[in-house]
Amino acid sequence: MGYRFNTVAKSMKEGFSYNIGVIIPERFTGDAQSFYLKFHQHITKMLERYNYYGILQILTDDDEEKLNLPRTYYENKVDGFIILGQVSKEYIDLLTVNEIPKVFLDFYTDLSDIDSVVTDNFYGVYELTNYLIDKGHRDIAFVGNIYSTSSIQDRFLGYYKSLLEHKISLKQDYIINDRDERGKFIDLQIPRNLPTAFVCNNDQIGYNLIQQLQSMNYSVPYDCSVVGFDNDIYSSLSHPPMTTVQVDIEEMSKVAVKLILEKIKNKEKRYGRVLIKGQVIHRESVNSIKVISKNKVV
Repeated sequence: MGYRFNTVAKSMKEGFSYNIGVIIPERFTGDAQSFYLKFHQHITKMLERYNYYGILQILTDDDEEKLNLPRTYYENKVDGFIILGQVSKEYIDLLTVNEIPKVFLDFYTDLSDIDSVVTDNFYGVYELTNYLIDKGHRDIAFVGNIYSTSSIQDRFLGYYKSLLEHKISLKQDYIINDRDERGKFIDLQIPRNLPTAFVCNNDQIGYNLIQQLQSMNYSVPYDCSVVGFDNDIYSSLSHPPMTTVQVDIEEMSKVAVKLILEKIKNKEKRYGRVLIKGQVIHRESVNSIKVISKNKVV
């Protein structure tokens, strides 16, 4: 009959704003960082199904360091937060002390009462590394700062478990740092003895690595193979296209929205860590060890 639901009236009656703040740390929103913006798109679409709106909150490095909560919290414009991308322990403590309904997306902490939705980073890279070993590779490097985020740590541990199961020794010079303590990418230091394969913690790093190797006159995958993680735009932009793990962004966003809305209704609700399985996508960046040359970095 043409009637429309009045969100403002319902908000005044029930005491809810019907808004969710989606917090993304500034370091994850650069020109090349499209991965989390895809998450935000799926989150807002899912919220609309429940007559909620998503308000994007960019958490600056300065606000994170000074422990400043978003203005929308102080002005009572949101009912809770979905925090997308890892924030500092101190900022997590701030959110916890203020008893703000929250769900962490794409990272988790060691606190048992924090609810998180994450892709199965461990098993995804475990499968990737097993695939490389099945192709004959044994000199396999990992590219990523293992002290940076919980996601990178889990991906490294999946890589390490695969090595252990195949009785392959972990070489310290095969753990290649890709970023500083604030998450800013740094130059990759390629080992002098070139590995036959690289497991990169995400597709953007894999893309950067392939370009660097090609600038050194190495051919991927004939001189060495490269795999990534996320299945974002960088996996298809690379030459050759990159084997990777596809993160189920839609399902993760759907679960995160359901969790935060339940927590707003009942602040005692606890879900712990929810894992969403990814899928290995096979492309042309991996080759059999039998046709890989034994060139060394000069």
